[in-house]
Amino acid sequence: MLTRTPDGEIIPGLASALPTQVDETTWQFTLNEGVVFHNGEEFNADSVVASVERMLRLIGDGVTDLDGYYSIITGAEAVDATTVNITTAEPDGVLPARMTWLKMIPPSSAESDDLSDTVVGTGPYEFVEWVRGERVDLVASGNYWGDTPSVAEAKYTFVSESGSRFAGLLSGDYDLITNLSPADVGQAPQVAAVQGQEHPIIILDADEGITADVNVRTALNLAVDKEAIAESLFGGFAAVDPGQLLSESILGFNPDLEAYPYDPDQAQQLIQDAGVAGETITLVGESSGRWLLDAELLQAVAGYWEDAGLTVDLQLPEFGEYLDVLFDRDSRADAIFVSSSNDILDADRQLSTYYQAGGIGSSNSDADLAELIDQGRSTLDEAERESIYQQAVAVAYDQAYFVWLINNQDIYGLSERMEWTPRVDSKILLKEMAVSG
Repeated sequence: MLTRTPDGEIIPGLASALPTQVDETTWQFTLNEGVVFHNGEEFNADSVVASVERMLRLIGDGVTDLDGYYSIITGAEAVDATTVNITTAEPDGVLPARMTWLKMIPPSSAESDDLSDTVVGTGPYEFVEWVRGERVDLVASGNYWGDTPSVAEAKYTFVSESGSRFAGLLSGDYDLITNLSPADVGQAPQVAAVQGQEHPIIILDADEGITADVNVRTALNLAVDKEAIAESLFGGFAAVDPGQLLSESILGFNPDLEAYPYDPDQAQQLIQDAGVAGETITLVGESSGRWLLDAELLQAVAGYWEDAGLTVDLQLPEFGEYLDVLFDRDSRADAIFVSSSNDILDADRQLSTYYQAGGIGSSNSDADLAELIDQGRSTLDEAERESIYQQAVAVAYDQAYFVWLINNQDIYGLSERMEWTPRVDSKILLKEMAVSG
C-alpha cells in the first residue's frame, strides 16, 4: 500500500496517504479509489484484509520465509470500502516500512499458497509468462490507475554468469544488466551506479573460540586495508563501511562512527598480546558467486589476517551448505561472511537478524544490545527510534562484533537507448524507464 521514492522516502502508493495511528497497536490506512486488479476485481479494503490474512496463514503453516517481516502483524479489518485497520501484537515502529513490501492480492487469490504462475496485481505491468530459470515476460496494463508507462513491454532474463550478461549487453540483446563488473565499466555503452544496500561483512563469534576476545576482534578489523579493497578490487565503486550495517538512507545510521583504520602493526600487536599468534581462525564464505566478487574479497581478507599473524582456514562451500553454517544456532563458526542487504529499508531488518542475540545470523549474546534493538522496534516516535538505533550500532562497533568492510555501489550496464536512474532500494521498476529508437 505504501511505496518509496528513488531516494528511499516512504510515500503513499495504493494508500492515498501515509497511515495514522488509532492506538499503539493499530494503524489506519485510507485507500485510493478507482483501482482495479488486472483481472478486473476492485482493489479495496477487502483486498487488504485478504492480503494480510493470507500472509498470516502462510506464516502459520510454515510455508513462507517472510515471517521475519510480518509475524508481528495480528490482523486487518475493513472499516469501510476505502479504510482498513492493521493491528500488531505490540507497538511496531516498523509497520509503515513493512507495508512497502507486502504485496496486495485480490480476494479470489487468498486461498492459494503459490501465486507465481498466476500473478495478478494492480501495477503498470501485467504478467504474461514465466519460464522458470529463463525469463519473465511483462506487458503494459491497459487499465492501470496511474500514469501510463513509457515502456510497452519487457522481458526479464536470468543469466547467472557475469560475462554472459555483459556479452548480451554489448550485442544489443539486453538493455540493462545488474552487477556489472567494475572491470567491464569502461567498455559498457552506459553505466549507472548508486550507493546501495549491500554491506559485505564478516560476523565474528563473540562467545567462543579465538574471536571471543574483543582485542582479537578489534585486530581483525585493523588488519584489513578497506580502502585498497574498495579501490583495487571494486574499482572505486564502493565506499569504506563506517563500522555499521546501515546505509545513510536508513533511519538509525550513526554519522559519528568512523571506519576502523588500517593499522597492520597494531593488529599484529593485539594478536600477540592475546596469545593467539599462529593459531587458526576459520573463515566461511560461499563459492557460488552469489555476491559481486565475494570469493576475491574473502581471499583478500584472509591474506590480511595471515599478515597479522593468524593461520586462516578459508572455507568456500556451495551456497546451500554455506546457509547451513550461517544459520546454525548451535555451533557458530569463528567468522562467517555475508553480504547484507535491506529490502524494507528499516534498521530493524538488519539489526534483529545480525546484531541481536538470537537473531538467525548473529554470533553474540549481548543482552543489553538485544534490549536496545527491541526498544527501537517497539518505539513509535521516529526521532527516538533513530537515537536508539544509533546507540545500538555504536555498542556493536565498540565490541567489534563484525569486521566491517565496504558498502557496494549497485552497478548497472545500460544500452545506448536506455534512460534510467537507479534507486537506493535496488528495485528495477519499468515504469521509471524509457527507451529511444
